[in-house]
Amino acid sequence: MRPLRSIALTIAAGTAALALAGCSGTSQASTVTNQIPELKSDQQVNITFESYNLAQAGVWTDTVKGLVADFEKAHPNIHVTAQAPQGGGAVGSNTVSSVQTQLLAGHAPDVAQLTFDSLDFAATQLGAQPISDLVGKDAVDQALGGAHPFHPNAKHLADWNGKTYGIPYVFSTPVLFYNATKLADAGIANPDLSTWDKVEAAAKAVTAKTGKPSLDISCTSIGGNWCMQGVFKSNGAQVLSDDRKTIGFGSDAAIDTVTKMAQLSKDGVLRNADSNAQFEGLPKGDTAFILTTSALQGSFMSAATKGGWQLKAAGMPSFGSKPAVPTNSGSALFVLSQDPAKQRAGWELIKFMTSDHAYEQISTKIGYLPLRTSLTAAGGSLYDWAQKNPLLAPNLVQLDRLQPWVSYPGNSYVQIDDILGKAVENVVYYGKDAKTTMADAQKRAQDLIP
Repeated sequence: MRPLRSIALTIAAGTAALALAGCSGTSQASTVTNQIPELKSDQQVNITFESYNLAQAGVWTDTVKGLVADFEKAHPNIHVTAQAPQGGGAVGSNTVSSVQTQLLAGHAPDVAQLTFDSLDFAATQLGAQPISDLVGKDAVDQALGGAHPFHPNAKHLADWNGKTYGIPYVFSTPVLFYNATKLADAGIANPDLSTWDKVEAAAKAVTAKTGKPSLDISCTSIGGNWCMQGVFKSNGAQVLSDDRKTIGFGSDAAIDTVTKMAQLSKDGVLRNADSNAQFEGLPKGDTAFILTTSALQGSFMSAATKGGWQLKAAGMPSFGSKPAVPTNSGSALFVLSQDPAKQRAGWELIKFMTSDHAYEQISTKIGYLPLRTSLTAAGGSLYDWAQKNPLLAPNLVQLDRLQPWVSYPGNSYVQIDDILGKAVENVVYYGKDAKTTMADAQKRAQDLIP
């Protein structure tokens, strides 16, 4: 049985949202009108920075804590308490509920790393401050620019209704990592994994050799909907209409998409495993392929080195001649504080955590995309690393055709995401009828759209 995201967490998030709205009588959307002043050189400010990467031991925590320490050295008057989201849960799954709980208790973090699926809610209900109002649009443009500017497809992912609420921080496109040694043992050298049919053929060869399913697709599991949105789009389906009013789970294209994923399961090549088991499958040698985020690249590389096998990567597969449409995972950094001094200190932290130096650390140590992509070009500080790290190439190329991870409108966005995730799992792994299951999911989700 696959573990589902905590029902209690969803209920708590909804209850907190209602409580927040009830306390104010209106939404928590910001009404900032004046730009915040610069800090005085001797002005001491303490801020709290909440990051879900701090809930992950190893390179994730070490990298973030190292960057915070570097920031404090560069800004001796700003003191940062870095913390993981409160309440536990899967990494990245409780970012908003953690903020809500602390907000109701009167001590929300000043800066928070929130996933892109919560953008609508963060901007309209959670009290995220419009950064472009706090510091001015010119300051935002300068922060996103510089000698190595943000990639055009990344810089505005946390804009809402014409204002910048968050600065994109860390994310990946869906990457197909694979054990090239296992493929070679199955008679496959230099594989072409550009389409799902070709991936299935290669997976069948490995499965025939090993006697067990060889493929994991984290997109098809609860919590993988950021990636599943790209799989849908690659086959001509949408989860939400462009006017943000209509759910599209039950369309013919969506049904066809999950049916094709289910066929991989029926053919014995797609493994039925929860997300944690999937993340461990490739490193342990249980599988040969996984489509997932590049945030796992560092751990995969370490496992390959220790295990004596070769790790390679390819882009997200397409459906025949239709172009693959990658969506982004990950998060942006938001200012939540109402205090001008803390807002300014938070802005300084955000600029630092999305600087050239930060991406030098984040990309080389964790595996996330360097959103300042020219760092990898000749003359850039990441050029030599990029040349020695071919695993980066598929992820970087896909950024050029990236489409955003869609956030659902209203307070029930988590519930909508769970409805979709459960429906996909039921069809792909448990043999439920695709048409009736997806139609039912669409109806239940549509009822939650305001």
